[in-house]
Amino acid sequence: MTDTPSASRGHGLRRDIDLLEALASDEAQRAGGLGVVRLAQLVGREKTQISRALKVLAAEGIVERDPDTLEYRLGWRLFSLVARTSESRLVRVAEPVMHALSADLEETSHLCVLSDRKVLTLLSVSGHSFRVHGWEGRGVPAWQTSAGRVLLADATPDELYVRFGTAGEMPVPDLWSLIQDARRQGYARVSEEFEAGLVGVSAPVRDFRGRVVAALNVSAPKSRLGDRLDEAGRITARAAARVSTMLGWEPRRTPVARARLT
Repeated sequence: MTDTPSASRGHGLRRDIDLLEALASDEAQRAGGLGVVRLAQLVGREKTQISRALKVLAAEGIVERDPDTLEYRLGWRLFSLVARTSESRLVRVAEPVMHALSADLEETSHLCVLSDRKVLTLLSVSGHSFRVHGWEGRGVPAWQTSAGRVLLADATPDELYVRFGTAGEMPVPDLWSLIQDARRQGYARVSEEFEAGLVGVSAPVRDFRGRVVAALNVSAPKSRLGDRLDEAGRITARAAARVSTMLGWEPRRTPVARARLT
């Protein structure tokens, strides 16, 4: 019995997905790409088949070939497709986790992203069945908030100087130190730095590449949350890790900061 055209296309798609999985592997990420021979070994196919498939994928921008090493890596078009769907998926995935988080802490939680020098709230929910809209769409200075400090976890010192060097509100070395503290703890905390009487904790949400794409934040009056900030930070970090896992993140792929402030 021969394969139908649709079945053949399905087999071809599965083989292409195997190639993309190989190019997304830890080995490929560490090496910056993989050659045809190694890819053939990983997916168990002939080199000529791999070469033909990669040429088709490269022509569509799904993979790209380094002109110097001749190795392949995931391409611009694939990341473009992911970027165009990531924000809506992020909100959809995060919302039920946020409801559980808010119910656990009996406080409102927020899903935040970085927009230039500000933190923008995409979604706010309480522990009840309704959303809380007061913060959605509102931007606040990144350097004053716990969310900003975890959202900047991947930034280099040079990037911080470019973004905040002329702001004047907080010296970049001080901001860098706070960001590194948050990286080590797994969450950031602030107490009345943004607003008198207000405290908060935030933890990073990572995508499948290990990059910080959002922050889960819990903010409340100091009278209610001030004595349990570290407990709230740990709980929020676990919630953020759950969202990250649903976005494809694996802990071993988390990047390690190598840059130092000079």
